[in-house]
Amino acid sequence: MNQICKLFGIEYPVIQGGMVWCSGWKLASAVSNAGGLGLIGAGSMHPDILKEHIIKTRNATSKPFGVNVPLMYPELDIIMKIIEEQHVPIVFTSAGSPKLWTSWLKDRGIKVVHVVSSSLFAEKSEAAGVDAIVAEGFEAGGHNGREETTTLTLIPSVRNVTNLPLLAAGGISSGKSMLAAMVLGADGVQIGSRFAISEESSAHHDFKKLVTEIGEGGTKLALKKLAPVRLIKNQFFEQVNNAEQRGATADELRELLGKGRAKKGMFEGDLENGELEIGQVSAQIKEVLSVQQIMENLINEYRLARERLNTEGKFNC
Repeated sequence: MNQICKLFGIEYPVIQGGMVWCSGWKLASAVSNAGGLGLIGAGSMHPDILKEHIIKTRNATSKPFGVNVPLMYPELDIIMKIIEEQHVPIVFTSAGSPKLWTSWLKDRGIKVVHVVSSSLFAEKSEAAGVDAIVAEGFEAGGHNGREETTTLTLIPSVRNVTNLPLLAAGGISSGKSMLAAMVLGADGVQIGSRFAISEESSAHHDFKKLVTEIGEGGTKLALKKLAPVRLIKNQFFEQVNNAEQRGATADELRELLGKGRAKKGMFEGDLENGELEIGQVSAQIKEVLSVQQIMENLINEYRLARERLNTEGKFNC
């Protein structure tokens, strides 16, 4: 049996990334109901809002789900207490040291997965006692590693240093890319951008529409002096890019970013002044689909691609 499916009690080794302003209860429950693992994105939620989304997710699905918690979160103690009180079964941590909360969560019977961008941090995550690892290449939207290591390079490197269940993330939106990740050594995939542009995502309609229209090169990694994030090239991005080109300090970039910039863009639909986070794979996303259709496409494409490799003799010169 697939290690990821066994670990989480799910049908398919497909995890929906816990994305800010996109991953509310509707998306998480829909992915879980479709056989994957849905994650609520705590990074854009105050504690009371997170509690509400956990309760609504549990009411909308009887299947496993989890919460993604960025470890830079300012109200982390409160967030973790809510997770404990609400008996959340699975927590994905990111943007911080896995040493901080892994033992505390596991002592309460919670499965812990940590997101990394290098094989070094994969080793540190295993030493901290996590149950599984997400290795995320810099193709991904959201916060990325400063080394800019691609998924194609990262997955085999991480597999070489750990035998833990491994999820690949970054640049994955189809069954073919899912198969490629598993050939490289992953046991499953974490998918963000494709689910962000779904009917159930809480992102603004205008943001979803824009993503279906951008092409190759429409995103770029920015804000590396703060926390690297991949942005759609809009007016705000140009301000950031110009500031970085002239050598702006971290404090200057922080002031330019301000508060609520991602909410303004992805949730409220300000496509010029907002921070619009999405992965490079957005160039392949051409329509807004339901989660059920996305999952069916993924699994059907995966099976077809695997059968084609087995029957067409791709490696027979």
